Amino acid sequence: MKHGNISIFVPHNGCPHQCSFCDQRSITGQKRQPTENDVHEAVKTALASKRKYEYEIAFFGGSFTAIDRELMISLLKAAYVYVENGSVSGIRISTRPDAISEEILNILKSYGVTAIELGAQSMCEDVLKANLRGHTAGDIENAAWLIKRSGFSLGLQMMTGLYKSTPRKDIETARKMIALAPDTVRIYPTVTIKGTLLGELYEKGEYHPARLSESVDLCALLLKMFSENNIEVIRLGLHYSDDLVREMVFDNYHPAFRELCESKLMLERFFEICGEIPINNGDRVNVYVSPSCVSKFVGQRRSNIEKISERGISVKVFADSDVKPLDMRVEIAGVI
Repeated sequence: MKHGNISIFVPHNGCPHQCSFCDQRSITGQKRQPTENDVHEAVKTALASKRKYEYEIAFFGGSFTAIDRELMISLLKAAYVYVENGSVSGIRISTRPDAISEEILNILKSYGVTAIELGAQSMCEDVLKANLRGHTAGDIENAAWLIKRSGFSLGLQMMTGLYKSTPRKDIETARKMIALAPDTVRIYPTVTIKGTLLGELYEKGEYHPARLSESVDLCALLLKMFSENNIEVIRLGLHYSDDLVREMVFDNYHPAFRELCESKLMLERFFEICGEIPINNGDRVNVYVSPSCVSKFVGQRRSNIEKISERGISVKVFADSDVKPLDMRVEIAGVI
């Protein structure tokens, strides 16, 4: 059965810092704080749909364990009703690394929380400081250790292209996150929003956001690194919202960002196979991919097919349910 989140956003509530990139309302499209009734309505709506999902209730968007304690517990109580009656499998929350303690973890466990995601963003001290995160890499490591020791599923969130970061530093962040052995990871390329510190630095010429193509190149590599270490990347790129697109000051956002990254990985894998077989200029080849990956292999606007054609190779793509996602089987069919 597929997994689904019943997402309830807690926009910028309880967070003691205004990070350089942060305008949660633009990012999530959520402008007010949730209530117990919002929890009930969200769950009822999800359960009334015809989708056959194993649901978790997910409190995202803010620093959940740093909000007013009474509000936090009231939201957890509302959600726990559905854990107790078996309607959902558990509760997932996201929070800051410096808002985790044994006391908080005991509270979360008592209300059916099963997974905790830490908004780590970077493991480089200078990047954390420059972006006003208000916590250290040591705080991330300590919180991750406490969460895993207490039996929760650990998720880590990282951002690429932050102020004072570089691709090398982002790769180092991924390596250090891999060492923490999280169960899941989310990767968010930085989108620069007006009214934020990053927006101001961009207008002054002091911050240069990564171009979309640069983010795709980097995040495809990060996706490969995490996958090779059996860490699931459950999100790659921000969710779409009208507010996000309207408020960004540099156009490097793409609503299908993950597909761009996976498409790049499939092209790279194809060229690896070309060298292994080998496949030469003038060959016709048949490529068999998972049905879910046909468009990813072809590439947006047939970009991958064009790049393959530039090497003098003619390709026909076939869907094959026996092929694993992002993998492929390549056969030489003849000569052009």
